[in-house]
Amino acid sequence: MSKSIKVKSALISVFHKDGLEPIVKKLNDLGVTIYSTGGTEKFIKDLGIDVVPVEELTSYPSILGGRVKTLHPKVFGGILGRRENQGDLSQLSEYAIPEIDIVIVDLYPFEKTVASDASEQDIIEKIDIGGISLIRAAAKNFKDVICVSSMKQYDEFLDIISKNEGTIEIEDRKNFAAKAFSVSSHYDTAIFKYLNQDAGEVEFRASFDQVSELRYGENPHQKGYFFGNLEALFDKLHGKELSYNNLLDVDAAVNLMNEFKGEAPTFAILKHNNACGLAQRDSISQAYIDALAGDPVSAFGGILIANTEIDVKTAEEIHKLFCEVVIAPSYQKEALEILKGKKNRIILIQKDIALPTSNYRTALNGVLSQEKDARTDRETDLNQATEKAPKQGEIDDLLFASKICKNTKSNTIVLAKNKQLLASGTGQTSRVDALNQAIIKANHFNFDLNGSVMASDAFFPFPDCVEIADKAGINSVIQPGGSIKDKLSIDYCNENDMSMVFTGTRHFKH
Repeated sequence: MSKSIKVKSALISVFHKDGLEPIVKKLNDLGVTIYSTGGTEKFIKDLGIDVVPVEELTSYPSILGGRVKTLHPKVFGGILGRRENQGDLSQLSEYAIPEIDIVIVDLYPFEKTVASDASEQDIIEKIDIGGISLIRAAAKNFKDVICVSSMKQYDEFLDIISKNEGTIEIEDRKNFAAKAFSVSSHYDTAIFKYLNQDAGEVEFRASFDQVSELRYGENPHQKGYFFGNLEALFDKLHGKELSYNNLLDVDAAVNLMNEFKGEAPTFAILKHNNACGLAQRDSISQAYIDALAGDPVSAFGGILIANTEIDVKTAEEIHKLFCEVVIAPSYQKEALEILKGKKNRIILIQKDIALPTSNYRTALNGVLSQEKDARTDRETDLNQATEKAPKQGEIDDLLFASKICKNTKSNTIVLAKNKQLLASGTGQTSRVDALNQAIIKANHFNFDLNGSVMASDAFFPFPDCVEIADKAGINSVIQPGGSIKDKLSIDYCNENDMSMVFTGTRHFKH
């Protein structure tokens, strides 16, 4: 395997021309023969630099409206020819095929075209054929060719050829080949996902072309990365970089607050993916104060999120608390300056974009994938299970509690009153344990449970939970129902003047 090559020829065919000029000029200074076609050829000519049209090389014009330009043996032979294989060299000579040492391609912007709501015909035309073929060919023959497969690689490539005056080492060629197949696989995944919207093939395909290295993973001894474009969802206004654990908590916060989108001012405080405080009020400042009251101990170092603009009064209250992240759709100017008073506090503006509709996670030696739990319990979903019907205020609290319950780790019980989270039992192996945990916590923070409501993420197999709730002062219950022993819980509620509604929907969260 040759360790280094001195480049003599290059084929350039790119969609985006930004950043290309210094590369073309450097290649010209090095005496490299440049082949090109279409808009790229014109761009190079306009720089006053000699360029050989691909059509001159192939003796064949661009056809089918530009769909076929570089797909020709005289192009691909020059890329795929093995320089140390005498048979390949003989054939290159026999058919007058020039060796091509550099291939620079930037593909048609397929994903951007899809995102622009373009017509299907426009989208299909942005499926690159020649470019992707050039990338694969050049990357396959990295022993003899370097493949620059994206405009994101222009600066690195320019540095290499400038530093070594056109000599490229095998390590660089192999590195760029890996990048090339990353580009091609991501491109093909995007095309598959677009076409599969109608085809409905059950396949797992995920690809992200942006990656951020995190300080560490869940713990300092673990490496961590985030794949995706956070800037599409947030504007980061202040603070340190988000950590692995921050991102998990922010994800939980965003999904929880999405339940209250467009509603009255609502504020939530989360810790370890679960809400430790949440309240809905006439003002965002009061919503924050009442959310904090739910558990002022756990709120320390938490993630704070609001469904409406944060004003000065709210910012002044928040500033008294040590918190990792604050998220809101907007901030009053003076409020933002107050929150910036802590240099490490992360301040995010959440943009109004659609959230993913599916979840996936590694499991054993594979991946689990599912549709996101997009069902939120509504008043029309409620089926009265007991003789006593809940009052309208209790119905409002039941639905409020159910939204929190859906976004809390199972097994969970949520207690609420007057649209305030009083306490929750989270991630317990027993539903009874979850309820007892919630009651103890509510009592610890001096909440009066009389007249409160209870939400459960799954049915009660026995009447023990409604009995415990009754004795704690809880008046009304919301749960999925569906146990073969539902009647036992219903009978207890009827005998003790409690109301209970079934939703028919379980909300496990593991």
